[in-house]
Amino acid sequence: MNKLNISDVTKYVEENIGVFHEKRIKSLDTLKLSGILKRKNPYLFKAKFTETSEQIIRGIVDAHISSNEETIFGDWLEGLAIFVNEKVFGGWKSGITGIDLEFDKDGIRYIVTIKSSKNWGNSSQIVKLISDFKTAKKTLRTSNSQLQIVAVNGCCYSIDNNPDKGDYFKYCGQEFWTFISGDENLYLAIIEPLGHKAHERNDDFQKSYNQMINKFTKEFANDFCTDKGVIDWKKLVKFNSGKKK
Repeated sequence: MNKLNISDVTKYVEENIGVFHEKRIKSLDTLKLSGILKRKNPYLFKAKFTETSEQIIRGIVDAHISSNEETIFGDWLEGLAIFVNEKVFGGWKSGITGIDLEFDKDGIRYIVTIKSSKNWGNSSQIVKLISDFKTAKKTLRTSNSQLQIVAVNGCCYSIDNNPDKGDYFKYCGQEFWTFISGDENLYLAIIEPLGHKAHERNDDFQKSYNQMINKFTKEFANDFCTDKGVIDWKKLVKFNSGKKK
């Protein structure tokens, strides 16, 4: 085990946080109005008394951004966690399906699946997680039957006061970052460098966002509004849910 140098973490974050921002903008550039309209509930917009094209567009675009950013940033944090663990314990990105990180500590092989928050999955996804852990253990023991293996679901933020789940351990927030780094304060140390050039990068994102809102609002008005500017709800519902001929 090596002592973690926080300056290495700061440098990594500052050099790589741009990837997150670039993917945010790219996710907007590749959006298509028809695609997100088909995934959203038109009845909900009507029930909420949504009466303008821009209200609908902002609603569906903002929902897409919120969901997409969680995924993008979760992937980015996974990379940070693997970097930190490699520095301290010599861990590596796992090549086993469903496993993100492997490392050895005190004679134990830890297999880790990294998620954002503790509430990341439903019951069927948890079943899949346990199955992946069992398969990974079987794979590793094929080459070393005496290998001690502990499965861990690591969550980058939030708290879980009952980490022992029987088939695996679940470490969240401070407990997770301490587990992979040996540093109890790492979860606090990483927050500052995450803001590296955030203002400038957010300006670029806002520019793309505004352009997307204007573009989609115009498209929606052309396709789903009457000549008087009233939303044609039946046409919208048919587009979203009508049986294709």
